[in-house]
Amino acid sequence: MKIFLVGGAVRDRLLNIPVKDRDWLVVGATESEMLDQGFTRADGLFPVFLHPETGEEYALARRETKTSPGYKGFTVEYGPDVTLEEDLQRRDFTINALIEDLQGEVIDRVGGLADIEQRRLRHISPAFQEDPVRLLRGARFIAKLSKYGFSLAHDTFGLMKGMASQEELAALKPERVWQEMIRSVAEPEPWRFFEVLHRCGALDTLLPQLAQVMGEEQPHGEQSVSEPILALKRSVALDAEPVVRFCALFHGVCQGPGGSRWLTRCLPVEREYLDLLELLQGVARFYPHVAEHDPGATLDLLIRSRAQQHPERLKRLMTLGQILWPDLEDEIEAWVDLANQARASVSPAALGEEGFQGADLGRVLRERQLQAIAAIRS
Repeated sequence: MKIFLVGGAVRDRLLNIPVKDRDWLVVGATESEMLDQGFTRADGLFPVFLHPETGEEYALARRETKTSPGYKGFTVEYGPDVTLEEDLQRRDFTINALIEDLQGEVIDRVGGLADIEQRRLRHISPAFQEDPVRLLRGARFIAKLSKYGFSLAHDTFGLMKGMASQEELAALKPERVWQEMIRSVAEPEPWRFFEVLHRCGALDTLLPQLAQVMGEEQPHGEQSVSEPILALKRSVALDAEPVVRFCALFHGVCQGPGGSRWLTRCLPVEREYLDLLELLQGVARFYPHVAEHDPGATLDLLIRSRAQQHPERLKRLMTLGQILWPDLEDEIEAWVDLANQARASVSPAALGEEGFQGADLGRVLRERQLQAIAAIRS
């Protein structure tokens, strides 16, 4: 049995990127041997085990054979007879197939070191095109590594264009597309993910409305910079969290009668992301009036965001305001914070003690809160 550190941990260490997770490759072992040493099975389909102390994943070397379309259309063989070379050849990119032995020596069987030196994302073999998930992973790794000078190898991009057929993309589970997209949104240059998919023709199928707004590919592979991409770039400049980046990107293409319905038909958008996007759609029309310190618009913003119960939601909306309307007055956040304090100074309980009830209570509460907010300006 031989054990190697493999994949992203080796790649990131060589690039001086903080290593978050470590994965291990085990060559020459059986499943029973792993279980006898205290490992537990982590996956029902693949031979992946969890270390009894660290919880890190250890995978037996395996070989795969393509049998049908889609990312699950493979037969998997594993066992002590599978060689290191066979396992590495089934991986996606050369820089992800670097391994390190227990003595810390880096072993390169596929040219990954040269590609790191040349800042090139390159596939290992033509088998790359057998798994449509690799199309998404290629775009994601560019979003992660373009900051460090990486670009797609020309022949790899050629394979990705060939993989962007409706048949292959239809075999992708929407959950997997969502997973890769949201991981990309958190990367240093997330717009690269969408640009790569757009250039290779996959975005038309995966996110058609976004592809339409991004427009046609320009000569020499250059992209005209659309408003959604500009908004995403501004969100990165503000170091916004992924949910805010997501809303900045999709706000413009989810306006209109259909709202975000087209997006939820394409992807299983998580509730936190969808709720913030729909809230943003609801307040966007009067946000410019908030910038003018309008008491009514400001109160509506505070009410809709439930600012007192969920201050983090209001903070996210304020960040989105900076991203989507960068030319508006830059002291909006201070104004909204003061307005929120003024609103809180007028409580329903106090008005109830004055004898107001029912519809009268609601009417007077709004009037008094508006007066308190307006008084900030005097």
